[in-house]
Amino acid sequence: MFKNHVQTLNLFEEERFFEYRFPLPQYLGAKHIHLPWIRTFIPEGVRVAVDAFGGSQSVAFLFKQMGLKTITNDLLSFNYQIGLALIENREQFLTAADVDVLFSENPDPAHYNLMESLFTDLFFEQSETQFLDAFRGNVERLSNKYKRALALTVMNRSMTRKTTMGHFAHTQALSYAADPERIKRNRSLIRPLKDIFVELLPEYNAAVFDNGEENRSLQGDATKILFLEDEADLIYFDPPYCDSHADYQGFYHLLETYTEYWKDKTFVNGTKRYEPKRKSGFDRKAEILDAFKKTFANAQHIPHWLISYNDRSFPDIDTLTSLISEWRDCRVEKKGYRAGRGGKGSVAGSHEILIISESK
Repeated sequence: MFKNHVQTLNLFEEERFFEYRFPLPQYLGAKHIHLPWIRTFIPEGVRVAVDAFGGSQSVAFLFKQMGLKTITNDLLSFNYQIGLALIENREQFLTAADVDVLFSENPDPAHYNLMESLFTDLFFEQSETQFLDAFRGNVERLSNKYKRALALTVMNRSMTRKTTMGHFAHTQALSYAADPERIKRNRSLIRPLKDIFVELLPEYNAAVFDNGEENRSLQGDATKILFLEDEADLIYFDPPYCDSHADYQGFYHLLETYTEYWKDKTFVNGTKRYEPKRKSGFDRKAEILDAFKKTFANAQHIPHWLISYNDRSFPDIDTLTSLISEWRDCRVEKKGYRAGRGGKGSVAGSHEILIISESK
């Protein structure tokens, strides 16, 4: 039930890691639906790939499936934990004994009370926020960072499944959870988080594998990180799409608060979002061009660039490709959305963009 990681023989050596499946996310802008398309533009001969904005980690997972040494980075802690759990982690799974620990009583109720005090009757009822606090305290009792990362990753995914629209930028979660029509579409709205966690865990355990490389998960600002992997030969950029769906901290603040378990933040507005937010430079029009320049400058030494973008974002495609041309040649590929997938950038009629760029 909790462990399924047997690898069967694949006759095609280059496909040997593709039996491991990425657990489907519920994340605005996640690239899992575009992976076959993105893969066609990864050049032959690549050995080390960097994902500068890891997000849900679906593209980093693709790199790992391809047998590449994979370095993934993200600004947000809960995304970094996904990278630890599924990219850097080689062999650590959550066992039934680990789950017993995670589901045990709160080890320190005086400290682990943040979810109850902040989010009771906002996103979850009190019994669930108390469960979340106890679970978070028990995460620290697990034996290593990969088990802890896996536990946080699965619980964070459980919370998005239980919340209508899968994010926390609205205050109607409990109202929606009482709506019979919405419940028909998503039974998880009324299921206990514990049950959702148990259902999801086998998918995540089954996604843990060793591709024979020393993969790494980093947490940092891509405008400041110097991507110093001397042997890196491909870097993938999937920055927040300014003026589209750039405010990941607004949408997923609860997951970041839960992962960091902040006691020293101010929590603002009706959704109890933390303040101050982490500064990225990619969510404000006044800052984004400078943020792109700094990020690209950090990766000048890497021969191949792939940049995911959207034609409803700021700056426009011509401006962005003109900026990239200061460093290297590029071409633009497009893939249309036939139906909306949430967020302004993926409405029907818009296009997912992939900019392919190589050293001049």
